Amino acid sequence: MRKLVGGAVALMVMATAAMADPLIGDWRTAADDNGNSGIIRITQCGTSLCGTLVQSFDSAGNPMQSENTGRQLIWDTNPTGEAGQYRGMLHSPDRGRDYRSRLALAGNALTVSGCVMGGAICREGGTWQRN
Repeated sequence: MRKLVGGAVALMVMATAAMADPLIGDWRTAADDNGNSGIIRITQCGTSLCGTLVQSFDSAGNPMQSENTGRQLIWDTNPTGEAGQYRGMLHSPDRGRDYRSRLALAGNALTVSGCVMGGAICREGGTWQRN
């Protein structure tokens, strides 16, 4: 009986790992308006995905201190049902704004964009690379 229970637990763990969302991981952002970039760590947060800035880089690519390190910049993000497409919210530190985000995953590239005011003002966030 112990072997049966142990086997069932092992199968559940493997199934959970296999179902991990492909967006989960570390992503190097495109340069912002100031030429700075960062590493965003996307994880599961309850029923949605969220992303936290874990490292920042200046325009020369050197590590730098940022008041946004440790800040959640992506939240309430979920797949749309269309392959590789996600919708949620994101914060742009260089503009100090929150956007309704659109994320499009293709392999190790993540195209990021967002809109405010019901889509009246949109911004391209560039293509992020899996780190």
